[in-house]
Amino acid sequence: MLDLMFSVTEFASLNDVHPTYRILKPWWDVFMDYLSLVMLMLALFAMTMQITKDQLACLPIMEEFQESTENHSNPKQGAQQVASAMDTKNPLERAGGNFHAQYDDSQREREKCSNQPQAPGINTNLDFQQYVFINQMCYHLVLPWYSKFFPYLILINTVILMVSSNFWFKFPKTSSKIEHFVSILCRCFESPWTTKAVSETACEESEKNKQRLSGTSSAQQNASLEGADEGTNSTSTSTMLEGVVSADKPIAEAPTASMPILDKKDGEQAKALFEKVRKFRAHVEDNDFIYRFYAAQTIFKTVTFISMLSYTSSFLVKINFIHTCETNVTALVGYERFFCTHNMAFMLDKMLICYIALMIMYGMVCLYSLFWVFRGPLKEYSFEKVREESSFSDIPDVKNDFAFLLHMVDQYDQLYSKRFGVFLSEVSENKLREISLNHEWNFKKARKCVTRNAQDQQELHLKNLFGLPNVVFDLTDLEVLKLEKIPEVRFTANVSQMTSLRELHLYECPAKVEQTGFAFLRDHLHSLHISFTDVAEIPTWVFLLRNLRQLHIIGNLSSENNRMVGLESMRDLRHLKTLCLKCNLPKLPTNITDVSQHLVKLMVYNDGTKLFGLNTLKKMTNLIDLELHNCELEKIPHAIFSLLNLQELDLKSNNIRTIEEIVSLQHLKRLTCLKLWHNKITAIPSSIVQGKSLEALHLSHNKLQSLPPALFKLPKLQYLDLAYNLIQVLPPDVGLLLDLLQLDITSNKLETLPKNLFKCTKMRVLCLGHNDLRELSEAVGELVLLNHLELKGNSLEKLPAQLGNCRRLERSEFLVEDHLYMTLPVEVRESISRESNTASTSVL
Repeated sequence: MLDLMFSVTEFASLNDVHPTYRILKPWWDVFMDYLSLVMLMLALFAMTMQITKDQLACLPIMEEFQESTENHSNPKQGAQQVASAMDTKNPLERAGGNFHAQYDDSQREREKCSNQPQAPGINTNLDFQQYVFINQMCYHLVLPWYSKFFPYLILINTVILMVSSNFWFKFPKTSSKIEHFVSILCRCFESPWTTKAVSETACEESEKNKQRLSGTSSAQQNASLEGADEGTNSTSTSTMLEGVVSADKPIAEAPTASMPILDKKDGEQAKALFEKVRKFRAHVEDNDFIYRFYAAQTIFKTVTFISMLSYTSSFLVKINFIHTCETNVTALVGYERFFCTHNMAFMLDKMLICYIALMIMYGMVCLYSLFWVFRGPLKEYSFEKVREESSFSDIPDVKNDFAFLLHMVDQYDQLYSKRFGVFLSEVSENKLREISLNHEWNFKKARKCVTRNAQDQQELHLKNLFGLPNVVFDLTDLEVLKLEKIPEVRFTANVSQMTSLRELHLYECPAKVEQTGFAFLRDHLHSLHISFTDVAEIPTWVFLLRNLRQLHIIGNLSSENNRMVGLESMRDLRHLKTLCLKCNLPKLPTNITDVSQHLVKLMVYNDGTKLFGLNTLKKMTNLIDLELHNCELEKIPHAIFSLLNLQELDLKSNNIRTIEEIVSLQHLKRLTCLKLWHNKITAIPSSIVQGKSLEALHLSHNKLQSLPPALFKLPKLQYLDLAYNLIQVLPPDVGLLLDLLQLDITSNKLETLPKNLFKCTKMRVLCLGHNDLRELSEAVGELVLLNHLELKGNSLEKLPAQLGNCRRLERSEFLVEDHLYMTLPVEVRESISRESNTASTSVL
């Protein structure tokens, strides 16, 4: 029969989980598992003993014989014997202490009965078979079911407890998340990057201790930085210095040089772990199903324990050694009542006591686990202690199932959560990316990316990298550095090696700079271009660059996230000459007045946002160049006419319809260039004559239909742009512009050209394309200095041969249809082609 039983290992498999899941089993679960295993062994031991030794031994109660002898002997004595035989009070004591006395009494009784008539019964010579039959029959009739099935009941109870203790590891909706979590956690714990990050933290802590012992204070460092700036407001400067990182302090994002560098394989594995942690967090942090499932499991175990203990303890008093059996087989054996003993009663009683003791211990631990589940906020987990002990101050707190799993891990070993937090930190991830970036970029690769720009400067343009490679600082002859969409830019002290650097572009690159590096940029940087999507991306140290000459700020200050946000104070930009703002400004920032006294050029590109508050311009008395593009201006602002030093005014792409205010040009005696292009101007007033100092006038892309004679009385006018209008007639007065060098009247409605036009013998550029011209006067030959002529898009039938007199005209600068070009004499064409070839050779 033992072969039919289950082995311990088969039952223990119900309690078995993946070995790595032990980190999610707190001490109470482990203790309950061992208690369950002991109960399981107790059940198997009881089953073994019951199968081998469990039986009932019965003897007949000779009640009929005693009644027949009562008439001849003392009836009271017979009654006392029967009562003694039937007495079941304290059966174990009677069975143990009085058994020999009863046996002697029965012997004497048999001796007395030998002289009496025979007891009733059937003499079949089958004594053994009869008693076996009675034993089996009474086993099923009088023995309580608990005595018969006690081991099996323990086994069932134990199996239920084992299953309920580990069901959350088996249930599909929880086991999948648990398996994923444990897998990631173990990889994070064993990752070389985790060891490196923790080691760096220890090194940084020791470095901080050394700094405290050396007595170096950050206040002294800031004082030395600010001491060179006389008259600077200390409060505002210290606030703006938040973007400057002290070079003497350990930087959380910077890799420690003394630490071992990860190889490429380990770096890729660490990157994959960061991505897995991010996705897993997003997957489990949005609900608390695992927590609720574990809580329900704990409640179920508690209720199960209480119910098991209740009904099990009630059976303790029902396990008896002696039982009285009444049968209806008198005809077979001659007796109706039997006196029976259960030989397993003593062992069952002791086993039951042990089982109840184990159950009580199990229940106490179960109640503690229930208390733990509900006593604290297990759906919230804070890494505050880890943040304090490490350099990763940005490790976020987590919630719901993610928090619960980390609480469970802490019951095993808090070191797991600490090392796991490394992969929740963006600072840690940034450090890893920076190391990988420096692996990828070497000096040779960086040198290949250096080009020559239009100004013949050495330029390096880096885009869509994680950070700024350290090798860039080794390019000592680099003059222009352009960085675009690089989220982690940090200028270390090594930037001081770039002695030729004068121009820096930061397009959507929130940059940090060390104190030593800032001192270098402050003294050497002349031009800075900054593009941002959020005003917070503008580094505050930008407004402390005292030697900066040009500042270009590109972004949208009128967006929702930047509403009511202005620029920082510019009072430290003492040498700023050029300021460009492409920021959708509703009004000019008041801080511009900080640089109004020395600002020479102001450019505002507003991208269709109406600009107000232009009275601030009056304070810019030294302004020479002013550009207000796409600012939805409806007229020329009066504040402009207060800028007596203004030389160039550009009001491109506004909503200007009339320019009557142009009469005030008489105040701008130095104005040489006026650009009113891309507006809606319909007429030029005669007061244009007040612009006597004008040398260039741009009126293209308007709605002009006619030109006043006063326009041609501007004595210094050299460049006149009238393209893309509705002009039908070019007045003969155009010949008065004797100094005219360039005339562009492309895309109008001209049918003829006045002969006086060709009196402008200094003309070098003449654009007549896309009109309705039918002929070109032979007088064009008088423009001997002409080097650019555009005739495409007209109704010309032939070209005058006098074009041969325009010795400077080249074929590449002569824009005309090929069939018209072929109407020229051969010698003229050869002359133009020869001039073109000569020019090409000279260029080579």
